[in-house]
Amino acid sequence: MRHGNAGRKFDRNTSHRRAMFKNLAANLILHERIETTDAKAKELRRVAERLITRAKRLGAVAYTAQAELSDKDKARRLHAQRVVGSIIPRFGAKVDKAGVSTKVDLVEKVFVDLAKRFSERPGGYTRIIKVGPRRGDGAPISLIEWVDATGPVVSAEGSDDADKPAAKTGKAKSKKATAVASTGGAKAE
Repeated sequence: MRHGNAGRKFDRNTSHRRAMFKNLAANLILHERIETTDAKAKELRRVAERLITRAKRLGAVAYTAQAELSDKDKARRLHAQRVVGSIIPRFGAKVDKAGVSTKVDLVEKVFVDLAKRFSERPGGYTRIIKVGPRRGDGAPISLIEWVDATGPVVSAEGSDDADKPAAKTGKAKSKKATAVASTGGAKAE
């Protein structure tokens, strides 16, 4: 019995599982929306939301300019950045449609952009939208995104699907997926 054992193992050892979630969280922060399996999306939600909460606990210190901070606030932010940096890689590369690669500081993005964006929100920073079965093996696929994201869809493997519809599901599209694709990622009500 698995009493008190929270979380899925994904048939991987601990280091492989941590590396997988480190990469998934980095891609979610970099692209703000990724496509992965339902189970991975549900576990990734736990990791990603803890990162945002860690940055939000600093308050305005998280996104204030370094020169305007006291020594105590600089130390608090440095510690929080090191904790977040131990969970996600420091840098990520984003490739635009023209093929130009841009280096992005992921830890800085968590503190400056995401902590500021979600400063008034008490929790629930991510949204999971079920897309349907994967064509090859029938695995249930979902989109996981920040609740206010409107960017292109990126699969978990990292290929950019900006020119494809957001919710392509083999033979037929569900009503919810069609509504999401037609509104550009926003929830249709």
